[in-house]
Formats: sequence, C-alpha cells, structure tokens
Amino acid sequence: MRKVVVRLILLCLVTTSGGVVYAAGSGDPDFAKGAGLLKQNQYAEARAVLEAGLAKSPSNAAAHFNLAEACRGLKSWACAEEHYETAIELDAKATASGSTDPRMPVPKHKAWQLFDESKAWRFLEEARGLLSGGQVSVDKLMAAKKALESANELGLNDQQQPVFDYLQTKVPGMRMDGPKPDGTARGAVPEDPREAPMVLVPAGEFSMGSTIGDDEKPVHRVYLNAFYMDKHEVTVGQYAQFLQATGLEEPSDWDLMNQPHHSKRPVVNINWSDAATFCKWSGKRLPTEAEWEKAARGTDGRLYPWGNDAPTRLHANFGKKDWDNHMALVPVGSFELGKSPYGIYDLAGNAWEWVNDWYDHDYYKKSPAKNPQGPAKGQSKVVRGGSWLYVPDFLRTSFRFNAEPSGRQFGYGFRCAKTR
Repeated sequence: MRKVVVRLILLCLVTTSGGVVYAAGSGDPDFAKGAGLLKQNQYAEARAVLEAGLAKSPSNAAAHFNLAEACRGLKSWACAEEHYETAIELDAKATASGSTDPRMPVPKHKAWQLFDESKAWRFLEEARGLLSGGQVSVDKLMAAKKALESANELGLNDQQQPVFDYLQTKVPGMRMDGPKPDGTARGAVPEDPREAPMVLVPAGEFSMGSTIGDDEKPVHRVYLNAFYMDKHEVTVGQYAQFLQATGLEEPSDWDLMNQPHHSKRPVVNINWSDAATFCKWSGKRLPTEAEWEKAARGTDGRLYPWGNDAPTRLHANFGKKDWDNHMALVPVGSFELGKSPYGIYDLAGNAWEWVNDWYDHDYYKKSPAKNPQGPAKGQSKVVRGGSWLYVPDFLRTSFRFNAEPSGRQFGYGFRCAKTR
C-alpha cells in the first residue's frame, strides 16, 4: 500500500501545461524557436533558448509566459512562479500603455491561476525535501509544517491534494486546514463562525473621509467607542456551517463555491440581509461605515490599509478579469503586507464588504462626531474595500460605494463586528 501511495505522489508531481497555445512573441528569433520547442514538450531546450532571448530583450510578456511554461514542465516551480508573475505585470503595462508588444496567450485570470498553482507546488516540494531522509529535526518539521500551511492557503487542486495529504502525515500531530481525502472538513477548519478570530480596535478619534471623492467630503474627525472586528472576511466554509445550522437559502452559484478547495476563500454572492443575518446568528453585527474605515486606516489618515504606497500584488487581490468559478478570489489572510494598522486582513480587495449603513452621498456634511450610525433610511447600502475585479482607486480606505441591499454579486462579501 505504501508503494502505491508513493507512486501516486510521484505521478502527482508530474504536471502539464494543459494545452496552452504558445505565443511566439517578436523581437528575437529565440522566442519563436522557444515556442516551437514548447509545442514539442522539449522543456529543457525551450528554457535555455528563451532565457537566452530574454537576456537580450527582457520586456516580452509572451516570452516570459512561455519560459514559465517550460519551467513548469521541468517542475522548476520557483522559475515558473517568477516568470508567470513577470508576464502578468508586463502584459498589464502593455495594456495600460496601448503597446503592440506580444501579450500572454491566455487570459490574465488563467495566468494568475497558473502562478498560484506553481507557488503551491513549490511549497509542497519544499516540504517534501525537508521531510525526506531519516530522522527529521524539530526545526525541519516546523519549516515543513509552515510550507504545507502556505500551500494549503493558496488552494490545492486535485493533483496537489493527495500530495498534501501524504506529506502532512509525516509531521507528527499535524492535521491541517485541507479537507480529508473524502472531501469532508478536517479539524477546526472551517472554523466555527462564532469563534472566528477578532481584533480589538481601541476607542478614540480618527480622520474620516478624504478630499478625493465628492461623497468622501469633508474630512472630519470621528470618535468611536472600542469595538471588535473580524480578522478575516467570512469564508465559504464558515458560511456553509451557517447554512447547515439554519437551513436558510443558499446564495447564487453555491454549488460552485462550496468546494473543499474554496473553503478558505471569502464567500460572495451575498446580499445585505444575508450578511446581517449571518452576523446576528454568530453573536455579532455588521460594522458601521465609520467602524469599517477606522479598522482599515487607523488614526494616521493613510490611503490604504498598509500605508500610502500604491497597491501591488503583494498587498491585495484586485484587478482580475473573471470570477472563474470562484478562483479569482484568494484564501483569506494571504497578504501579510496588506494588513491594516490593527492587523486585519483583506480590507482592500478580494471581496467588497457590506456595512450596516444606508448610503447618502452627502452624509458626511451632517454626520455626528461620535459613533455615527449612518442615515435612518435610504435606497442603497454602503459596501467598502473594493474586490478582486476592481481598479486600484477602489481600494482606498476612504472610498465609498453603494449597492441595492438585495443585490447578490460575484464581488459582494462581508465580515462582522462586535461591541466591546
């Protein structure tokens, strides 16, 4: 039996590019030659030729993508990860500038999926190396555990899951986030929504609003009592527990979302009432708009949860094109560099977040200075934070958006708050 499992592991570590039609690119004959070698699955030769071409012409997105595919074929995961990301960045720059430079041969969301898969394979390979050989030191066990956790947080595909399941059995006492081989939840994940980690946002004043958007004016000082905010957006796994406990209506496309490899991603297609009902069931409530903004920006008036630097792929999940059956979202807590001053994750990107307030374009002109609760009535509710789909400007901590409370969209999720 053990030989069968080991053989399965080895088979799972052999992946293919999935029938991508490679773009030859332009500017250097090596690029066309490399694309031709890829079509023949001559990965080592293609890699050498493409690296030579990129040494002379490093700004070709198609060539970087082809090199990533060659590295993927060789199971050189760090190389694949690096060049997928470079290809995506160059492709985005070409799109923004209107350049005619060769583009990637796949949609951007597919390239990000390949990037994430390569990154997960790298972590799995790292864990496998640490756990190989005879007796493994405590330091190596801890490093392997961290690598497996990182792979699992990215979301494992059908090939990666059995590798993960096997490797984690080699770490004593380790039962991790991933589902069991039969697809059922394992251990404490998905967490009981009523026990999800929360962060204390202390009492005090902060500056709310900005001079950028008309409905963000005027900038005004607001005092808030202390409150708790969920550290992460509510996940698919947590929402599944809520539905099981209450028997309430499932959101749109629930069968697509409610899969083991999506359990750590934010739940979306949630309307305002869905979100408010979940929070009440879990002993919490939706945050006010003022609470959400303070949790995101702290007291120094920063533009984004992490500071004033422009958003990058290291800060938030944004700018993707298609929902792709929930693959456009990433597991909650994936962006260490994107945390708010209070250590709260994903307050920019991933999913728009419903708050409790009705929306009023001119509300800041008459908002009370202490614990504002929003207008008494309205036609739309406020959502905050941007999503996987939207442009960087929507990620600003002060940016206000609004939506019909009955709307269920691919980008609408939420998190809960609690009075101290």
